[in-house]
Amino acid sequence: MEENSSRRPLKVRSTEWARALATLLSKSGISPNTISALSVVAAALGAAAFIAAGRGWIDWTGGWIAGALCIQARLICNLMDGMVAVEGGRKSPTGELWNEVPDRIADPLLLAGAGWAVGLPWTGALAGWAAVMTAYVRAIGATLTGVQDFCGPFAKQQRMACLTFAALVTAADPLWNGRGQVMQAALILIAAGTGITLLRRLLRLAAKLKGEKP
Repeated sequence: MEENSSRRPLKVRSTEWARALATLLSKSGISPNTISALSVVAAALGAAAFIAAGRGWIDWTGGWIAGALCIQARLICNLMDGMVAVEGGRKSPTGELWNEVPDRIADPLLLAGAGWAVGLPWTGALAGWAAVMTAYVRAIGATLTGVQDFCGPFAKQQRMACLTFAALVTAADPLWNGRGQVMQAALILIAAGTGITLLRRLLRLAAKLKGEKP
């Protein structure tokens, strides 16, 4: 798993609840790789909840709230896999692989699922593609410079915070006879913001390779 400069800087790692949960999971015997895999399960369930709500297969409000909760479950898995591996001393030879690949699946699932649910499938897919590309550029940067660049403005935490907020607001659409307009706007914002993040990381990497200050 990621550590030192290659680890995403998160203040939440130092909170009591995160440490307590990581300790509990470490003692349970569950592997960090399994926790990483569960993040994809959470994302798939979230995407399914969004789509089911948008299609009218389940209650609109309940579906969007469930999707928002799944986003947070995915993020908790992302947090816990690293903490169990690093702080819990449970790192494995394939840890780096499991740390990265599930995220590249989870982001497009949630974003494309939300887009499909509100009639903007291509916007959701574009946001998902941009999310994967930002991580790709980060990984290239790490290979070339030894340092990973987690700059925003729409890194994973910001994307998922925006998506969660939009899902919760969308859940309340029946109060004003809305039908996904807030989520549509949020997906456009995420796609644009992630595109800016991708460009910014590329420019910062190029500057660093040329010996310039990014």
